[in-house]
Amino acid sequence: MRRASSLLLLTLIATGISGCDPKPTLEMFRSGDQPCYDRSVQAQTAVVDSHIHFRPFGGPAIPFEEMVSYLEETGVLFANVYGIGQMLPVTSSCTYYLDCPGTPVTPTLKNDFINAASALMFASSEVHLTLSMSFPDLLNPETIPPEMQLLEEEYPGVFTWMGEVNLVKQALFANGRKPVPMATLAEWAAFMAILRERDIPLALHADLGNDEEPTKYLPLLEEVLRLYPDNVIIWMHMGLSRELVKMDVAQHIQIMSSLLDRYPKLMMDISWRVIDDAYFSVPEHRVRYVSFLNDYSERILPGTDFLASGDKDFDVYRTELQVTSRILRSLNDVAFRNIALGQNYFRLLNLDYTAPSVCQ
Repeated sequence: MRRASSLLLLTLIATGISGCDPKPTLEMFRSGDQPCYDRSVQAQTAVVDSHIHFRPFGGPAIPFEEMVSYLEETGVLFANVYGIGQMLPVTSSCTYYLDCPGTPVTPTLKNDFINAASALMFASSEVHLTLSMSFPDLLNPETIPPEMQLLEEEYPGVFTWMGEVNLVKQALFANGRKPVPMATLAEWAAFMAILRERDIPLALHADLGNDEEPTKYLPLLEEVLRLYPDNVIIWMHMGLSRELVKMDVAQHIQIMSSLLDRYPKLMMDISWRVIDDAYFSVPEHRVRYVSFLNDYSERILPGTDFLASGDKDFDVYRTELQVTSRILRSLNDVAFRNIALGQNYFRLLNLDYTAPSVCQ
């Protein structure tokens, strides 16, 4: 019995749900003299979910207030409210585009309006939400500034993030989408200038390549960075995807390190359980990625990439948070504070919060 109890306690501590552990609160992050964060007993999951979709590609969504309650229950204090910029037709019975190859997905403002209205209606005192514009069609950049203005007129000052938007997403090729042509990137200048003026980050989905051609699309991202070095750009999933699960880890880390060294405004997120399944969960890979994350800890954001479709529930979100946070347990204390405890996120958005120091 004693052995079983000990195993249970170790499990609870590892998952951050021990009944005696103090759950983090917003107040702990407002104060400049908060107690240190004890990683030995407090949750090792991220308090920031910088990449979460409150709206699905099609079909019903988890109700907004229910989704916020998932954050409250799991100890996530800060979250980016993404929509989905490319939606399935309203006449489609599909929830997920992969289930409906041949069905077009098209950019729309619908989800951004729904999210803004819901965030105002169901404001939480326990979770800080950041609203993100997910509508942009990067293939047609001339449409972006007027739609940004429309959102600003309807919801002044509410949207302080842009993303997730697709530079190239291979998973959508079967649904009528394609990579942004190289020649179109210079035409982004107008909306990129607005983002700079408003100090709004741009979160890009930019596939690095696929298992046959691992760096096929890298030149697209490099050209964006070359053209817009003064814009804050977040590279989603570190460029990885379901199409690229066999990347040479040394090559991947070399590419990321080179880009971060050359472009000081570039950041990356480590969201999506696919990264853990294919890379972080492999012991010899994890060691290399932990070293990379420790070295570049001020440039990394955590996230789940959870999609709030109506067929999911709290257990699915909790599992995805735990899986995408597993790598965080192996980070050194400085990196854990920057990434898991949100210091990078606060600095990026100029939020009046401070991550607690980690107990020695």
